[in-house]
Amino acid sequence: MKNFIVDLEYLVPMDQVEPHIKGHMDFVAKGYDKGFFIASGAKVPRTGGVILAKADEREALAGYCNTDPFVISGIAKMTITEFIARRTIDEASDVFAPPEG
Repeated sequence: MKNFIVDLEYLVPMDQVEPHIKGHMDFVAKGYDKGFFIASGAKVPRTGGVILAKADEREALAGYCNTDPFVISGIAKMTITEFIARRTIDEASDVFAPPEG
């Protein structure tokens, strides 16, 4: 499994984001159910959000992220960055397995 940071950036004012929050939260819940998401939350200040994710391939994660109502409606964009966790706290060592090899 590969590690990813999903960066969500709002493209419109917050009052235009709010009507889509329930659909986005349903998307987030399903992302956990599917095993993609590890942690998620809002940015401070509230200009978007961040999701820590895992997937076998970037394309699978990207395909799922493209189903987010925020993305579909054009009110936010997502940037997906793969990263290799070279070091973690003990409690996260099973979540962010070191790279093989």
